[in-house]
Amino acid sequence: MDIHQILKQLPHRYPILLVDRVLEIEKGVRIKALKNVSINEPYFVGHFPHHPVMPGVLILEALAQAAALLAFDALGNAPDDQSVYYFAGIDGARFKRPVEPGDQLILDVELDRMRAGVFKFNAKAYVGGELATEAQLMCTVKAIAK
Repeated sequence: MDIHQILKQLPHRYPILLVDRVLEIEKGVRIKALKNVSINEPYFVGHFPHHPVMPGVLILEALAQAAALLAFDALGNAPDDQSVYYFAGIDGARFKRPVEPGDQLILDVELDRMRAGVFKFNAKAYVGGELATEAQLMCTVKAIAK
């Protein structure tokens, strides 16, 4: 799945779109996606000027976006203008190594379960084959109140 297909699935846009490409997807099981980390990212200006590091919350957001793509693929649809995909919880988040400009962040997410519109995922992010971040994510699709 290239960036054009991702843009059709996710409502996120620059600077918060954090998935550049889907490398593999196994319907209803797992997804492997890529985020190229560039020094041009706006958060590097302040995090940290003397030693730029990708904020952990943005790594978790990138994992959640990959999880959303997996969920939409499992359901066979994407949210429309009347719904939005939200975080419902994050458990066991661990940050094992910093993610720096020039890194390629590999997002590896497995669907653990899907019940009553709530999805639970086991998510890991790697740089150069080394674990950078891991967490269990819960997400849900909600209707937007009008």
